[in-house]
Amino acid sequence: MSFHRILILGNVGRDVELRQTPGGLAVAKFSVATNEVWKDKNGQKQEHTEWFNIVTFAKQAEFCAQYLAKGRTVFIEGTMRTRTYDDEKGNRRYFTEVRAQNIQLVGPRPQGDGAADRGPAEPPDFPPDDEGSDVPF
Repeated sequence: MSFHRILILGNVGRDVELRQTPGGLAVAKFSVATNEVWKDKNGQKQEHTEWFNIVTFAKQAEFCAQYLAKGRTVFIEGTMRTRTYDDEKGNRRYFTEVRAQNIQLVGPRPQGDGAADRGPAEPPDFPPDDEGSDVPF
């Protein structure tokens, strides 16, 4: 038996993208950034931002589309999933995302005070969807 779980506390990097599969299943995609700050051996402040691509389904996807926006702090519990696709040049690409099973809002909604400007300016893009499948992963 094996088991894995990922827990993320971070800020939404872009507004939620909500779509429907051909079978009518709601699918939400968005990114979340976490920031790590430490001092190196010379006492200099170092920072690292890690981006996570998040995907969730059904009623939880609809909840995310309604309540999440860039800058909002969220707690996410889920599992990691790596999938492959071929890019426009025929190269095999690998893409890792978090399949969220539990999403909780944390703290107040950002009020346009710059809270949405944490981390790098642009999160990474999602790979193209597999249009021929009712399951979007």
